[in-house]
Amino acid sequence: MKKHSPKKELILLPVLFVAILLCVAGHFLLQPNYQDSHTVEYLLAALPFALFGLVIIAFKVASKNDNQE
Repeated sequence: MKKHSPKKELILLPVLFVAILLCVAGHFLLQPNYQDSHTVEYLLAALPFALFGLVIIAFKVASKNDNQE
């Protein structure tokens, strides 16, 4: 069984914080105050793609760290 280095796992924390920030911002932008803005509508439509991109980045970082061990 492999030992996991906490330092290598902490590298993914910024990706996690960005994902949390995007989710909170998306919920904030769903408020009725912003329903008439087309820019907000486009930002909310792009939000799942941004989160999917973060998942791809996280997988690449994790696989790179796994290959270095």
